[in-house]
Amino acid sequence: MQFNDDAQLDTSGVQDARGGGMGRGGLAVGGGGLGLVGLIAVVLFNVLGGGGDGGGGLGGLSGLGQGSNPTSIDNSELSTECRTGADANERADCAIVADIDSVQSFWATALPREGVRYSKSPTVFFNGGVNTGCGAADSGVGPFYCPADRKVYIDLSFFEELRTKFGATGGAFPNAYVIAHEYGHHVQNLMGTSDRVDHRQSGPTSGAVRLELQADCYAGAWANHATTVPGANGRPLIENLTQEDIDAALDTAGRIGDDWIQSNLGSGGVDESKFTHGTSAQRQKWFGTGYRTGDPGSCDTFKASNLG
Repeated sequence: MQFNDDAQLDTSGVQDARGGGMGRGGLAVGGGGLGLVGLIAVVLFNVLGGGGDGGGGLGGLSGLGQGSNPTSIDNSELSTECRTGADANERADCAIVADIDSVQSFWATALPREGVRYSKSPTVFFNGGVNTGCGAADSGVGPFYCPADRKVYIDLSFFEELRTKFGATGGAFPNAYVIAHEYGHHVQNLMGTSDRVDHRQSGPTSGAVRLELQADCYAGAWANHATTVPGANGRPLIENLTQEDIDAALDTAGRIGDDWIQSNLGSGGVDESKFTHGTSAQRQKWFGTGYRTGDPGSCDTFKASNLG
């Protein structure tokens, strides 16, 4: 994936709290698309137990107190260093800024077609840990979305862990897929989809699994349009997207399925009753569905009789 050198970045969609982390004292929170995966990878807690939120993935939020928003936000470096697509081609954090700009620009146009107005969601960059509207979060949880404050949270070191702990190919576009997935959860929150899911339930056809697969499909729908979505100055943010980029994203999706995680990072067995995110094949299928059609309307995993 190559960013357009002349595209203008807008850093206002990011709150940079990397200098003000709270340490590693928190626990996973939020609407978490990839969050549970990150937590499993770092602490290898009982994979078959489904996590510390009642067994339903990160969406349950049970047992977590309300936290405060990050207090040490300093965007001065980002606003200075991340001005154009050329900067995004040179710096990983600028690339994520460009991804955020692109994904939100896409939904600002696409979501009203579904009858819902899109409101932007800030992304918080943090190190170690952070306070959120959903409670205290540790960086081990990976990227997550908090529906209470409508923000996406990410410790950028997660992308290195995708390569080192999961063995993913990695790269700029798989990173963008991760971001787009989390913004899929924001879209679900705006549409009221998340509220209709019992996050305490798990299993291969549970609402939690359908929610995650839909977020994957939403990420694919954005990817279909990625090379035409404009930046702040009207120039497309992403100049080109290759089959190699798509394959790398599918590789990442294949390494964050419940079955792959249980087999490779857990006891070695697979317990479908504990599924909260879908299998590797399902995650690949639904990202592919969104990418092939480019239509968020094709992403209704809740009406699908066969999830793949």
